[in-house]
Amino acid sequence: MAKALYIAATGQNCGKTTTSIGLMHLALKKYGRVGFIKPLGPKPTMYHRCTVDKDAALIAQVFDLEKELRWMSPVVVHPDTTRRVVDGEISPLDFHERILRAYAELEKRCDFIIIEGSGHAGVGSVMKTSNARVAQILNAPVLMVTGGGLGNVVDKIYMGLALFEKEGVEVRAVLANKIMPDKRDRTLDYLSRALSDEDMTVIGGVDYYPVLADPTLRRVSKLLNLPLFGNKREMSRIIHHVQICAASTQRVTELISDASLLIVTSSRDELLVTLANLYKIPEYRSKIVGLVIPGVAPVSTITQMILDRSNIPYMRAQKHTTAQLYRVITEDVSKITAADTEKLKLVRSLAETYIDFDLIDRLF
Repeated sequence: MAKALYIAATGQNCGKTTTSIGLMHLALKKYGRVGFIKPLGPKPTMYHRCTVDKDAALIAQVFDLEKELRWMSPVVVHPDTTRRVVDGEISPLDFHERILRAYAELEKRCDFIIIEGSGHAGVGSVMKTSNARVAQILNAPVLMVTGGGLGNVVDKIYMGLALFEKEGVEVRAVLANKIMPDKRDRTLDYLSRALSDEDMTVIGGVDYYPVLADPTLRRVSKLLNLPLFGNKREMSRIIHHVQICAASTQRVTELISDASLLIVTSSRDELLVTLANLYKIPEYRSKIVGLVIPGVAPVSTITQMILDRSNIPYMRAQKHTTAQLYRVITEDVSKITAADTEKLKLVRSLAETYIDFDLIDRLF
């Protein structure tokens, strides 16, 4: 029988998928056959002509598990699924049977299985298939992933713990992610003491790295539904800053931060030409990721020629205002994709640095 752990979370954006990637990487160093399953997938996508959850597709791509894909995402939730369950068109028992069959197939092939839940403990309750219920069905102990902090974190842990206990599921450990580096030891100490009455271990996860949430050019292009022109080899480049270029040309060049996406209106010919020329200078190439050019006025012919010859990456956004673009880009929570090779490399490195896999292996 394969070892297994169920990765749950206290809410969204705790780093659950990042934790799954890190643990997959670490487990493969110790076990020859490591499997992954997302029993209930709320984010459907098409991959290899199959409808699967996005996280299952991501893990399959990153760890070359395409052959197991049919068992990695047994239940995919579509927009009408919950209503069909409540209307009696779909039985939750059908979901449970599909999850059990898929898991049984992975058990035959794996020594270690990572089960990734969907959000907090109660997600899926409307379909009688909550994370807690699925963990109970699979008889899998839980690793609860949470953010860094104390009061709010502990409150959310106890909310989730109540539902897991109701289903008779054992929560063996809490993994605290996104810890501020200068507060790491203090945070883990306080969490351990706050949860000392519970029979579970507090484990340190990855420190807070904003770069993991920063978008790439590819992400912004998809988010805005705009084609990327210029140097497409830079699609995976990570954007650390988004800057509105409203000042004078000289001032803008002085204020460019490292790895910036610059928003420049189409009427700013002098600025567009200057940035296109700066992009050809190595010192500025590291600073300028690309441009987003809003505005109904067309870019002048000469400026357009200079932009194209410089090969600077840019998107033309005629239907968006500068303020709209800035808000959409900065409010987006970027998720890791298989094309984000730089981020994936960082996640593997951070997992090796911060996560004690031997401790997790002993606990589970």
